[in-house]
Amino acid sequence: MEEVDEEQSSAGGENHVNDKIWCLKRVGKDAGWLRLYENSEVTIGRGLNVTHQILSVSCPLMISRNHCMLKQREDGQWTVTDNESINGVWVNGTRISTRKPHVLQQGDVVRLGVPLDGNPVEFEYILVRRRLSKIKDFLTKGVGTEAVANISVPKPKKSKRKFGTDEVEAGTTLDSKSKLYRSSNTDKSSAQPCPTAAAHQRVLPSYSGPDDPPGSSAHCSDSSQQLATLQRYNNNLRALKERMGATQKRAAELAGQACASPEQQRKMQELQEQMEVLRGQLNTQQEMALHRVEMLEKSICEEERRLEQAQQNEDGLKKQLEEALKEQRKVIEELKHEREGFKEVLQAKDKELEVTKEEKEKAREQKEEVVTQMTEVLENELQCIICSELFIEAVTLNCAHSFCQHCIGDWRKRKDECPICRQAILSQTRSLVLDNCIDRMVENLSTEMKERRLALIRERKGERSEQSPVCGSGSDRQQ
Repeated sequence: MEEVDEEQSSAGGENHVNDKIWCLKRVGKDAGWLRLYENSEVTIGRGLNVTHQILSVSCPLMISRNHCMLKQREDGQWTVTDNESINGVWVNGTRISTRKPHVLQQGDVVRLGVPLDGNPVEFEYILVRRRLSKIKDFLTKGVGTEAVANISVPKPKKSKRKFGTDEVEAGTTLDSKSKLYRSSNTDKSSAQPCPTAAAHQRVLPSYSGPDDPPGSSAHCSDSSQQLATLQRYNNNLRALKERMGATQKRAAELAGQACASPEQQRKMQELQEQMEVLRGQLNTQQEMALHRVEMLEKSICEEERRLEQAQQNEDGLKKQLEEALKEQRKVIEELKHEREGFKEVLQAKDKELEVTKEEKEKAREQKEEVVTQMTEVLENELQCIICSELFIEAVTLNCAHSFCQHCIGDWRKRKDECPICRQAILSQTRSLVLDNCIDRMVENLSTEMKERRLALIRERKGERSEQSPVCGSGSDRQQ
């Protein structure tokens, strides 16, 4: 009893510390929330080897076998990766690239699949972080987490009892869903019952011919038997879980009492033994159900492969194909329905392209407007008043007015005063800031203006080089 109390108290302390968890909240639903386990990869899809298995009610192929994967980085941020799914992963209304991790922020909307027939997306989630104690009833158990049952009562060391097939099938026959559908992420109000034998026969077309080809009466009856056996296993699993829950509840009540009498201790020991027996039965049932599901899935895959091979040999199987036309018409109807969904996806893509074109057009117009404004600034503020051109080797006088070095040099030969304010010129300083600014702005102008400026610079450099020898010869004659 003391050990039980210590384990319960330690478990309560750990839950209090790590109460807040990350999860994907199902939009508009109080069930089907997906818990995101830290330091591990969380996979979502309709296959069996995923963390959370979800099945679409409206379109079975809406979710891929391994649709996407979520993983937490070292800095604590979550990322989502699209595993090349058919209908994609959408974050805040935008489809993400495949095989590239996309960083998620708290509050981002994650959609799996696309809407059909004007209805909203079936699987739409919001990334949130909540207290486990408040949302544990809304969470969906993953495929690999059903076996993790944290029982506070210690396990006595004794060998597990193995039950045969006859004992297992003699259990209760309560209604339940298969493992595929129990771990589904759909809410309880829209959950679908376990597929029946008739539904399975609809998927596998019937063939007639020698050697019992795929879809023959022998194969259909075998598949029906497998489905019925799987149904019984799941009914037994549910009953065993209910019995374990009642036993655990009773054990917790006895463990919570402060003073335990010998009678209560004896009952406690009996409950522990019953729990151990039930646990062994539950494990056996789970193993057998999982094995049956794997066998059923393998048989379905084999039937699909054989069907494809039969369709390739049209000439030799025309008579058989004529008998299967009715079944194929149903498949064609389903394909038409899926094609309509793909059309909606293409229309959404077209709308995205139109929005992108509009944004590019706006960006081009803004760029043209900036160039126009820049040209006006160059013409009004950065022109030399003497030559009416953009400053070339700009110099600034002591009165703060700026001119081209060539222009002010010619002006000072006639008058030694500022052409604008008529103040005496005492000093002139090169303005590298103006030169660099003009050169950078000219790069964005038209080619004609660039060539005109280069020609003017070459012309002035030529005049300067012609004046240099003349000045040198005059000084020689004076000597």
